[in-house]
Amino acid sequence: MDRATKEKLVATLGGVFNDAGVIVVAHNIGLTVTQMNDLRVKMAEAGGNVKVAKNRLVKLALEGTDAEGIKDLFVGPTVLAYSEDPVTAPKIVSDFAKGSDKIAVLGGAMGTTVLDIAGVKTLAELPSLDELRAKLIAMIQTPATRIAGVTQAPAAQLARVMGAYASKGEAA
Repeated sequence: MDRATKEKLVATLGGVFNDAGVIVVAHNIGLTVTQMNDLRVKMAEAGGNVKVAKNRLVKLALEGTDAEGIKDLFVGPTVLAYSEDPVTAPKIVSDFAKGSDKIAVLGGAMGTTVLDIAGVKTLAELPSLDELRAKLIAMIQTPATRIAGVTQAPAAQLARVMGAYASKGEAA
């Protein structure tokens, strides 16, 4: 890799570190090309990305960013996963790590907050942004449905009472 390419990669990674909602760092303990491609595909489908870069270049890119506190995690063969949604990257990397002994979560960052392994696992256990939106909409719709039912009930009861009086009057 020539110097211009390295500079471009450092600039790109710097932008990633500033813009990403969450960054997860994992140890690559011998992932095959097929396994790495599977991880990339799963991450891309969920809206995240996976990068493998030289630790020295990643450390240069981290300088001056909010995620600068994770510099110490970049030792040995590492994989960098990131996403806008703070749940996507931790969830996919953690699920992938459960199914493979070739990758181990080291930690990560969410804004200026440095995450340890437990922090990444906690984020992975949270529902995704889409799931939270669906739950919120369901919670908002439920009271509206109940209000509509309550407001319709007295009118229906009044109609039944009137109908009963009308039929009683006809019978008499």
